[in-house]
This record gives sequence, structure tokens and C-alpha cells, in this order.
Amino acid sequence: MVEHLDYPTRLEPKSPPHADRGAGCPVTGRLYEPEFAADPHGNYRALRGRYGPIAPIELSPDVPANLVLGYRAAVRILNDPQTFPADPRPWQDGIPEDCPVRPMMQWYPNALRNSGTVHARYRQAYVAAIDSIDHHALHATVEQIAVSLINSFCSTGSADVLTQYAFPLVFETLNRVVGCTPELGQRVATGMAALFDTVNAAWGMEHLSAALIELISMRRTEPGDDLTSRLAHHGAHLDDEEMLYNLISFYGAGIEPMQNLISNALLLILTDARFGGGVIAGSLSTRDALDEVLFLDPPMANFSITYPRHPVMLDEVWLPANQPVVISLSACNNDPEIAQGERSGNRSHLAWGAGPHACPARSVAYQIAQDALDQLLDVLPDLTLAVPVDEITWRPGPFHRAMTTLPVSFPPSAPLFVP
Repeated sequence: MVEHLDYPTRLEPKSPPHADRGAGCPVTGRLYEPEFAADPHGNYRALRGRYGPIAPIELSPDVPANLVLGYRAAVRILNDPQTFPADPRPWQDGIPEDCPVRPMMQWYPNALRNSGTVHARYRQAYVAAIDSIDHHALHATVEQIAVSLINSFCSTGSADVLTQYAFPLVFETLNRVVGCTPELGQRVATGMAALFDTVNAAWGMEHLSAALIELISMRRTEPGDDLTSRLAHHGAHLDDEEMLYNLISFYGAGIEPMQNLISNALLLILTDARFGGGVIAGSLSTRDALDEVLFLDPPMANFSITYPRHPVMLDEVWLPANQPVVISLSACNNDPEIAQGERSGNRSHLAWGAGPHACPARSVAYQIAQDALDQLLDVLPDLTLAVPVDEITWRPGPFHRAMTTLPVSFPPSAPLFVP
């Protein structure tokens, strides 16, 4: 039974579901609990069965929100920024400074957390910097980093894809795109991981910010062919604080979600017969596997947060003013009303968001993830999961869909020649 969270503005819930439950996993509306991470789809189904397309949940202890589970409701919200603005300031005034999710949700002077003309100014600079990325150079960068990483473990016959491949590949690729030195980049990665886990999140934000301020100062005086330099010298004239939080947004959309996209897609390839043989044999592409994951287990499972300025009735639910409305990108993609039939080649998922706040870097993300998977599978085509799939564990947290480890095995091979 879904535990009822007492919200006086909600209409009477529907009858509880009778079949769609996780295998022995208690259903919970507390997105931060390990039980939710262990079986999110079972919990989404149970919440939908009890409440319909919008369900009351907690993002953290005593932090209520509404979770959007219906695809059509999500599209309406994401395309109506006047009714559902992204600015959280009226909400955060009542949230303690030490709340674990506050650093991930609070207002910053960046495109993600603003609306209207302010959002347009930030997004103009942000999109221009991203659109200037050379995709041919990016492909060469990912290939070089991938080969170096594969060489570091290919002779051992085993690896943890997350820690030995996906994370360092994404981390180093983003550092090069942003123009970050290795030392500053390591500090950025450490801070961002703490922020996403909502454990020591305040420390993570402080650690991350200090590193990026140093980078901004460097690129203002020593510009290069990188994203930070283009932001620093764009006609929007972003100040240091605005630069900082737009860079945090870029890293936030990169490090954690990207490594999880790569690893979640690889898990699918290794465990689903529709993809495993097909990808390696060439009948399906890694792009197909990525799209399936973006439908089923997107790396940002619950996000695209908005804060209605006044009570709004949507799908027979009163959404309170200034309370977070969180889009479950994962649940909406799998809404029974729209999730039917073959999805190969279908990219109608909401994993990149929609509307004015849709991710502007999706082509970059697709390329990095696909190149990373292609390189790994080309070099190690006999890669297999090293543990039974039911032994894979998932990190708790209200926002991401992330494994703790992804152990693999393969026949040992000699390192690749690097010219």
C-alpha cells in the first residue's frame, strides 16, 4: 500500500493498485529512500494507481512535492512557464539551509532556475557556447580518452565500468570542453557527486564553486577555444556569479547524468537479448540502446522542477502555490496512456525535458555517450556482466537513476597501440 502523505488540497485518491508492486519491495512516496531506488517503476505504478497522473511525495524528510506521472500533464507543465515558473525563491524561503535537497533546487542566476527575460539572456549565452562545440573534435577527444582508459584495464579481464570508464571518460571530456585543468576538474567532480547524492550537498556546492571561480578568472584573462571562454566573452556580459552558476548547470547536466546514461545503456545491452546480440552484430545501433534507456531508465529520473505561483487545478488535483512540481521523466515516458508498441527509433521521450527549458546540449550528450559505448564494445566485444543482474544495486536519491557499480568481465587483451 502506498503510504498516504497528508495533503489537504488533494482530492480523494483512487483505489489502491492490486497487482503492480515491486518484487518484495515496499512501495513508498519518499523518493530519497533506498526502497524507492530499488524498484522505482513499481513505485511509480503504485503511485499512479492510487493517485492518478499526479502524486504527493517527499523529496527529503519534511519536504513535500507533487510528482507528475502522466505524460500529457508533463508536456502541458513544461510548455507553460508562466503558470509553472522554474524560479524556486518563494519556495526556498521556508526551507532550512541544511536541507539535503536545497542545494540542488534553490535559486541560482542561471538559465535553469529563471524564467522570462532573465532566462532568455542566460540561455542565449549558454546555447551559443554549446553550439560552438566542434563535434568532429569532440569525437576525436572521446576516442582518445576512451582508448587510454580501456588500455588501463583491458589486460586484467575485469573492470567496474562506472569508476574505471564512464565517470573518468565523461569527467575528462567535459573538462576539455570547458577548458578546465585536471586539478580543477577533479575538485569539480568531487563537489558535483556530493551535490547529486544530496549527502553533504552544501559542502559539495562550496567545493565545486571554489574550483569554478578559479577557472573563470583564468579564462577571462587567458581565453581559449572552450566553453568557459565563450561564455566569458559573450555579448550577454555575464558577471562572475552568473558565469559560475551557468557552468555549474553545464557540469550538472554532464557528469552525473552522462555517466549514468552510458552505464545504464551498457547494462541494457548486456542483459536484454533485444539489444545485446543486435548491437554487437550490427543490426541495432548503440543509439537505439541509448533511446531505450532514455525511455525506460533516464539518468535524471525525476527533475524539471517548477513552482506554481498560485494554486493550480490540474487533472483534478490542486497544486499548492510555491510547492515543487517535479516531472518524473521516467514515469511519464512509461505512462500506459502513451507507452505502447515498438519504440525503436522513437525519440518522443521527455528525458531531455521540453519547452523553453529543454536541454540545449542533447546532441553533445548523445555523441559522447554513443562514442563511449562504441569504443568500449569495439575493443571488448565479448564483454559480459560479472554478477547476476539482480545483484546490481542503485544509489538512493530523489533525482537520479544511478548504479553503485557496474562490474564486467571479458577475455584479457593487449593494450591498443596509441600513436
